[in-house]
Amino acid sequence: MPTFDIVSKIDGQTLDNAINTAKKEILNRYDFNDSKSTVDLDKKTNTITVVTENDMRLKAIQDSIISRMVKQHLDPKALDFGKEQYASGSMIRKEIKIKEGIDKEAAKKIVKKIKDSGLKVQASIMDDQVRVQGKKIDDLQAVISLCRADDFGQPLQYINMRD
Repeated sequence: MPTFDIVSKIDGQTLDNAINTAKKEILNRYDFNDSKSTVDLDKKTNTITVVTENDMRLKAIQDSIISRMVKQHLDPKALDFGKEQYASGSMIRKEIKIKEGIDKEAAKKIVKKIKDSGLKVQASIMDDQVRVQGKKIDDLQAVISLCRADDFGQPLQYINMRD
């Protein structure tokens, strides 16, 4: 029976390249001259830590990271911007989490959308992905186009198409 998986993953190396390029761009900007701003990517916990002096610079760093991700063909919906925290002195710290895997709520929405469509396929939640099975590949392709048309709050990829 033909199947495919719906997942939400980010290529770590491409993300690393985007963050490093954003860092270089920020350091070379005139308005960041004599700034103590830092941007660090922790690959183990999938978080980006930004430390800077004020809200204007924080917003500029976030915009730079988003624009670099778009240029590297990464979806910025994978970023979860938390709240700012005040670090030592006048510094502001912000941790940006990178969403990996489909969370339970989004997976339930995806399965409900597929079942409500009336296509003759079966969708099941497996850990942090959704597996879709059907008798015809055309039905599976219809499910992919259906999911692409809707926004589930995170980027989706369609992998492991098997016949």
